[in-house]
Amino acid sequence: ATQGFNHLPGAVVGDQNITARIGKPLVLNCRGAPKKPPQQLEWKLNTGRTEAWKVLSPQGGPWDSVARVLPNGSLLLPAVEIQDEGTFRCRATSRNGKETRSTYQVRVYQIPGKPEIVDPVSELVTGVPNKVGTCLSEGGYPAGTLNWHWDGKPLIPDGKGISVQEETRRHPETGLFTLQSVLTVTPTLGGAPHPTVSCSFSPDLPRHGALYTDPIQLSVWEPVPPELQLVVEPEGGIVAPGGTVTLTCETPAQSSLQIHWIKDGMPLPLPPNPVLLLSEVRPQDQGAYSCVATHPRHGPLESHAIHVHIIETEEGSTAGSVEGQGLGMVALALGILGGLGIAALLIGATKWQRQRRRGEQRKAPENEEEEEEHEELNQSEEPEAAEGSAAGP
Repeated sequence: ATQGFNHLPGAVVGDQNITARIGKPLVLNCRGAPKKPPQQLEWKLNTGRTEAWKVLSPQGGPWDSVARVLPNGSLLLPAVEIQDEGTFRCRATSRNGKETRSTYQVRVYQIPGKPEIVDPVSELVTGVPNKVGTCLSEGGYPAGTLNWHWDGKPLIPDGKGISVQEETRRHPETGLFTLQSVLTVTPTLGGAPHPTVSCSFSPDLPRHGALYTDPIQLSVWEPVPPELQLVVEPEGGIVAPGGTVTLTCETPAQSSLQIHWIKDGMPLPLPPNPVLLLSEVRPQDQGAYSCVATHPRHGPLESHAIHVHIIETEEGSTAGSVEGQGLGMVALALGILGGLGIAALLIGATKWQRQRRRGEQRKAPENEEEEEEHEELNQSEEPEAAEGSAAGP
């Protein structure tokens, strides 16, 4: 049984465990003691005040105002202190000679004042450790424990996102305890935007409830939305037909986000994956690629676009050049042949005209009229030869 006494009439009888409040009086009855003097009894104390068992009797005087035996044989402690924790025994002999023993185990307690959260913050930033505040409880005995609560649920320290630093101090004069607990949390993405935090003191006593602080409400925010970085291999997104292109969407701060892919503004029907592999690329694989992730608070986040270009290989370029050079050679050959033909005709016509003139010079002209006819004939033939040469084959 457990009882606390705030006044004298509430005496305790029998072998019991006693819990008494510090500073209050405590009366322990001696079972079997005669109601009236003379009484044959003695009290033996073994507490924090005694080095060994101390004996008190009705005939003796008060013990340093700490305890005294009442006329009915009960033991009175006017004001219980921490040093009074221990064992109390009474041995009484009745008038007919029957002996009765009583034993009490006494514990003392002091309920501290209402705990409070000092230096609380109002804002938390996701992804980084935040000191929420310090829970403080003063003037308790025994020490008891402090516990944190997040939205009404117990907050269990895990050494990662939730850590608690506790300190216990004891007053050198009163022996009462002061407890403090510093809470540090790292809010995760997608958590409650406005959580409520409170702290409670639980005394190390049976049937005594916890004491709670006033709750504080916090705001959780993110300084900037995470950026999606898109990396392409080979660099520049230039690849030959049949080659391979690897697109990687990097999310350093939010690796848990699901990544989807977009090509030329249209979503690709692929399962979420931070890596997009384009193997054996074809002309239809050309285009602008980007990755997108849905952020719980900021909504869709899209990376910059990277363009994939398919360029013919050197072999294909050489073939095209050879083909083009072949056509050019044909045109060049035709041009050369045509030019040579025209030049041959001009040379032939010139030689023929010179031979005719030499023959005519050897032959004396018969008359001037005939010579004039010859000159007119030569003039008319030169344009015709030129016209024929210009026409070409």
